[in-house]
Order: sequence, then C-alpha cells, then structure tokens
Amino acid sequence: MLPHQGLKAQQLLLIFNAFFPLSLLAALLSSAVRHQSSQSTSPQQGLVAKTSLTSPPWPEVRLPDPVEEAKFHAEVVQKVNKMIATGQYGRLFAVVHFASKQWKITSEDLIMMDNVLEAECGDRIRMEKVLLVGADDFTLIGRPLLGRDLVRVEATVIEKTESWPKINMRFWKRHNYQRKKIIVNPQTVLRINTIEIFPCLS
Repeated sequence: MLPHQGLKAQQLLLIFNAFFPLSLLAALLSSAVRHQSSQSTSPQQGLVAKTSLTSPPWPEVRLPDPVEEAKFHAEVVQKVNKMIATGQYGRLFAVVHFASKQWKITSEDLIMMDNVLEAECGDRIRMEKVLLVGADDFTLIGRPLLGRDLVRVEATVIEKTESWPKINMRFWKRHNYQRKKIIVNPQTVLRINTIEIFPCLS
C-alpha cells in the first residue's frame, strides 16, 4: 500500500465514523415519523369512514321552526285581510263546483250547462261550493271548500232552452233493421253577477 493510499483510507474511515451516528439518527427519526403518521391516519374507534353509502345522495331536509312558521302565517293572514278590507285586490276569479262540474268563472261570465234547474228565468241563485278564489296578489284555496262567510258567488238564470237535436242511428244491413233516435238535452244559461270576498280569514 502506498502512503497516500493509506491516508485516503484513514480519511474515509474518519468521515464514515463521523457520519454514522447521524445516519442512524435519521433512520430512527424517519421510522418514528412513519409510525406516527400511520397511527394518525388509522380510523379512530367508534367512527365510520364517510363514503357514498353513509348518507343519502339527496340534500338533508330541514323542517321550518314552528314558532317562525306561525309568525309568518299570522303576518300573511293580516296582510290579506287588510287588502280585502281596503278593496285593493283587483278583479277576482273563482272555481266553483256546480251541476257535477267545475267551472272557472269571473264576474259577468256566461256559462251554459246541460242540466235542468228548478229556478226560473230571472231568478238569482248562490253558488255555495266554492273551491278557490284568486286575485292579483293572493289566492285562497279551500280544503276542499271555502267557508260561506268568506266567499259569496251569485248568478242569475238568463235562459232555459234545449240543445240542438242529435240523431242516433242504428242500422243492420241485410236484416231489415233500422232505428232512429233523436236526442235533445235541456240547457240552462247563467250569468255570474258578483264574486265577493270578506275579510274574515283566520
């Protein structure tokens, strides 16, 4: 071995001895950090990992507070009663149940029904089965009907007549069978006079 080669070996040995404790310390630190991170990422006891099956896909529905809802209801009822009392609601329309049908009506409308009424021409009648009343800014919906003290719809019998004749013909060829029937239905025409609403909503 040459002298300069021995010097290099001694220097390398000193360098290795100087850095060996540091490398050992770094290895210990890295293993400790790895152990701590594995402990922190592991799920805790009593907790379930959040997946797509732990909660429903739709957003959670939160019911309104009953106290706030009652307060809002009272404010709306007070506002509607004030509009009715002052008459600031515009033109009214209504949906009434009359002669086994539902009619959407407003004032001065004419409706013709295929039915016989006991009232005579010129008589004024009241439609009591009112399902709905609407205005420009509000709509009152019955469940199923609105109260008699809240809404009043009146109409007048304008005309009582008959429909155009309908011919019902039955014929069998080569049997000498032929029957003819003329069908005429009674009709009544009504004019809606007034739709009144009173400020007694509760």
